Formats: sequence, C-alpha cells, structure tokens
Amino acid sequence: MLSPSRRQFLQTTACGFGGLALSAMANNPLAGKQPHHQPKAKRVIFLFMQGGVSHVDSYDYKPRLFKEDGKVIEVQDARAIAKTGKGAPQRVMKPLWDFAQHGESGHWASNLFPNINRHIDDLCFLHGMHTEGVAHGLATLFLHTGTTSFIRPSMGAWVMYGLGTENENLPGFVTISPSLGNGGPRNYGNAFIPAVYQGTPVGRSGQPAKESSIKNITNTIWTPEQQRKQFGLLQSLNAHQAMPGDSEIDAVIRSYELAWRMQAKAPDVMDLADESEATKKLYGIDEKPTDNFGRQCLMARRLAERGVRYIQVNYGDNSNNPAWDQHSNLPKHGDHAAAVDKPIAGLLDDLKQRGLLEDTIVWWGGEFGRTPYAEKNGTGRDHNPNGFTVWMAGGGFKPGFSFGETDDLGHFAVDGKVHMHDLHATILHQLGLDHEKLTFRHAGRDFRLTDVHGHVVKEVLA
Repeated sequence: MLSPSRRQFLQTTACGFGGLALSAMANNPLAGKQPHHQPKAKRVIFLFMQGGVSHVDSYDYKPRLFKEDGKVIEVQDARAIAKTGKGAPQRVMKPLWDFAQHGESGHWASNLFPNINRHIDDLCFLHGMHTEGVAHGLATLFLHTGTTSFIRPSMGAWVMYGLGTENENLPGFVTISPSLGNGGPRNYGNAFIPAVYQGTPVGRSGQPAKESSIKNITNTIWTPEQQRKQFGLLQSLNAHQAMPGDSEIDAVIRSYELAWRMQAKAPDVMDLADESEATKKLYGIDEKPTDNFGRQCLMARRLAERGVRYIQVNYGDNSNNPAWDQHSNLPKHGDHAAAVDKPIAGLLDDLKQRGLLEDTIVWWGGEFGRTPYAEKNGTGRDHNPNGFTVWMAGGGFKPGFSFGETDDLGHFAVDGKVHMHDLHATILHQLGLDHEKLTFRHAGRDFRLTDVHGHVVKEVLA
C-alpha cells in the first residue's frame, strides 16, 4: 500500500483531528478501570515531609527520654553497626517540645504541631513503621518505588496503571514542588511501565508556589484556530509513525492530547484567585511562614476534587540535607512545623467540609524517623529507619486510632510493626487494588510495587 502524498496528508489533517481524538478516547490507557475489589478511597494526597520528622519529638511519646536525658547508654546505632559491626555509646536526648493528650482518643502529641493536634481524632497513627535505607537517597527511593537500587515505577504510576484517571482533562498523577535530589524524577517516574502513567510535576522545590505551574500549558502567540491546525498536524504525524506496542510514541501522542485538553482546564485549577478569603485564611495563604505550603495544600484540594487520582505535596528542598534533616540543630524542626502545621490542618478541615475526606487518603510522613539520642553528642538527631511514625486520615482508615509501637526509647519498632511494603499494600487495598495482582510483565518476570513482600494491615482499617 502506497503512503499518502504530502498534499493528501495535509488536506486530511485538519478535518481528521476529530476522528483522531475519538479514536484516542476509545483506546485511552488512562481511562478508568475496574478495581480488584470494592474500594474505600478514590484518591491519595501524600504530604511528604522530606528529610524525616522526629517521631519522638512529635507523635511518639517516650517518658524514658525525659527521665534519662543526658545519660550515655549503649545503643544499636545503624551507622555504627554498618562501620564496625557493633553498637556505640550515645547520649539520650529528651524531646524539645512538651507532650500532652489530645482529643477523645487521648493520643499523646507534642506541641510541635498544635493545629494538626485539633484533628487527632481524625488521624490513624502507625507507630511501628520501619523501612530500608539509612541514607536519604535510598530511603526516599524506597518510599516512592519500593526499591533502594533498581529503577522501578513510582507508587503514583502504579496507582494510575491500576485504576486510570477520573478526569481526562487533567493528569491523573501530580507531584507539587518535587525535589531534584534524592531520586529526583525517579520518585514520580514510570520506569518500565508505559510512559503515560508517569507523574506530572507542578513547579519544583525551591520555587515559590505562587509561581508553580505546569510548564508551557498555554500558547499566547498563535490563535486557537492556528493551534488547532498545528495540533492536528502534529498528532497525525505521530500517529503515522506509531507502531503497535511502542509505548513511548503512544505516550507522546497521549501527552499532546492531554495537553490540548488541559489548556482550558489546568490554568483554572492552578489559579487560586477564585477561592474565598476565608478559605485562603484556613490554609495560611498570604501569611508568614505558611503562604508557600498553604498554596501547595490548597492546590492539592483543587486537584483532588477534580478527579486527580494521586497527588503528592512535597515539603523539602534540593540540598543534600533536606528540610527536616536536623543532625545538629533540632530546634529548626520548629521553623518547619510552623510552615506546614496550619496548611495541613486547613486541608483536613477543607476536605471534611466538602465531604472529600471520606474517600480521600491523606498520608503524612517522611522517608524515616530520627534517633532518640543526640548525634555525636550534639544538638540534633540522626536518621532512624528502624522505628518511626506516619499518620493516615480518611479513605477508610480508623480515625482516632493508634497501631504499633517502638521500644521505650523510640528507637526500634517492636510491636505492630509495619514495613513500608506493608503500608504500600494497605494503601493500594483501600483504593481497591490487590498488591499481589497489580503486576506488570517486564524482562521475563512479573513486577509489582511490593516486590515479593508486603501484607495489608487490616488492624488500621475501619
């Protein structure tokens, strides 16, 4: 069969766009898919506290730390064991913030996050968390992809692959202000699953949130008619080159189609101007120090109510020692808490008021916790992947509930232990996905987010 002439090709391009779009809609890999079982949640908002919040200074109350403050004891320090094969003497360091019981659940929490503490009875705490990797890069990659070394799809990409999107005019997986370090784009990448499932970054770490947007979403030079003709030509050229099974070309075609539709929708989502002053105040917008993260959280709510499936809100930076990484200056935790506390509480309030919290999983946490002793006898805490705390809200998790615990120092998870693979499996379960069935065939074997590990933590599910 002879290829069409250039003249024939150009003549059919402009009026062929409608058919091309209809064909794309009919064969769209991003279209909504049936879950494995009845879901309790439709979407995830992950509040990533990059660097590792100190659990023993926030939500994991350990009276022994107050009693033995300054005492030198032998501990199984992860770094010391890696270097010498044995533990090391370390100075116990008490929390720098006061603890009290909150809400009807009576959960102990420090005054590091006073606004979030108002929502204690909405939160489900997992105190027995543990993970892989003592360094930020490894632990961050493991948090996002379930591996410390190989290039694997990110959790958001797996969710998109399993469920598709609820809004064909917006990306189904968005990461707001992601860091360029500690995994960078791999933390929202697709790896070997089709490229259409990778995350879309909005802004970047270090860039003011008010300047964050999806790049090149509008064309101010050409008229809509000119853009329509250009788009039709471009898509026809792409379709002409496409081969069955070529996921990269297919992803390019889909991305152009999505970008075309997003021109009318995305700018509106990113623009917070139509929000009421009361809503902006709820998130701490136009206030110091909450304006930046408040804008990120409000953007997350706007994306969630428009059907975006997986939204990550990043609090961090692009340095080798990100945000919450206080090795020698733990009081700095207070500055970071002041920036995120009101916006996060505002997000929880807003989701509840709009009836969105019930089917939205809000996940708060970092890549690991911090040690209960002073690093190098100083004024900060080292990394602790052996025991830490995350909390979940909404999405069918038990509200006002605590599960698991660390030892009396807050160093090792000892009861109700939840590995990061288990947390991934549980979140997928709430979205209606069986982590053992959510697989992709690559290089002769089936891969999944949880590898060959993980179990659903049913104790935390309502």
